Amino acid sequence: MVDRLRSAMCPLPHEALERHRDELKGLAAKYGLSNVRVFGSAGEVTDTTQSDLDLLVTRSSDVGLLAIAEFALAAEQMLGVPVDVVTDGGLPADHPIRRSAVAA
Repeated sequence: MVDRLRSAMCPLPHEALERHRDELKGLAAKYGLSNVRVFGSAGEVTDTTQSDLDLLVTRSSDVGLLAIAEFALAAEQMLGVPVDVVTDGGLPADHPIRRSAVAA
């Protein structure tokens, strides 16, 4: 019952991103993040109401983990879907996330 209720109330992550794309980029900038990209099921448009929105971002050198966590929480509240944030700083150029991520 709870799953059906969530399905009826929550947008698909890729739809939430489409509706709030510019706002999300502005929010990221507020937290010192740029180059916002999406990967995973929302990037492939195979997401479901049970999916989260996976974001790959570039962080400024003065941005720490707390700011990234605060951004993720603020993004979840804005979009109405769970959000996971990965920074690209530690990922090798040929990492699968980097290869599959597309501009948000």
